[in-house]
Amino acid sequence: MNLSMAVYDMASGRGATTDADRTYVSASVVKVGVLAALLLRAQDADRWLTPEEETLAAAMIERSDNDAATALRTAAGGVTALDEAHARLGLTRTVGAAAWGLTRTTARDQLTLLRAVFDAGTVSPLNARSRRYVATLMERVVPAQDWGISAAADGTGDHALKNGWLPRTDSGLWVVHSIGRAGDRLVAILSDGHPTLEAGVARVEEAAVRGV
Repeated sequence: MNLSMAVYDMASGRGATTDADRTYVSASVVKVGVLAALLLRAQDADRWLTPEEETLAAAMIERSDNDAATALRTAAGGVTALDEAHARLGLTRTVGAAAWGLTRTTARDQLTLLRAVFDAGTVSPLNARSRRYVATLMERVVPAQDWGISAAADGTGDHALKNGWLPRTDSGLWVVHSIGRAGDRLVAILSDGHPTLEAGVARVEEAAVRGV
């Protein structure tokens, strides 16, 4: 089992990492990047999202709808545009794939993305409205998917997150990720090699509590 973590405290400006440059397939955490890419494309065109895009974005982030993610990555410009958006956001080791869930990424890059959304002290290509929109959707994840980073919020409910989970066909082992905000802390946890989804969730939550 591999687990990588990157943490940043927005109040103190301090951070910590554990094996944060190891690469993993992204699973559904890439959906935050897809939404960011869509918003950047809309900003560049001096417009806001269409009602249809907003409906798909909510489905993609709040309940991790895969069809919505496929449609919105296409709307954002496809694999190349997603890579370009990630580069604009400061991600240096994230590389798209034909199947969006197989995008390669690192905990350090995912923390960079979180800072571009949540951290007022970070200069971001996303404007204030776009940042609030991403954050709000991540605060509304459905209860069944409200695990991972939320374990570090001490039951306060003050958190926002996006999780990813994927069984690998070659090994049968699970990829389990959680990225988001717990209070003033931004946390990205990526992991793989779990025998079951439940085991992966438990390990990620343990790391979230200890790391925060």
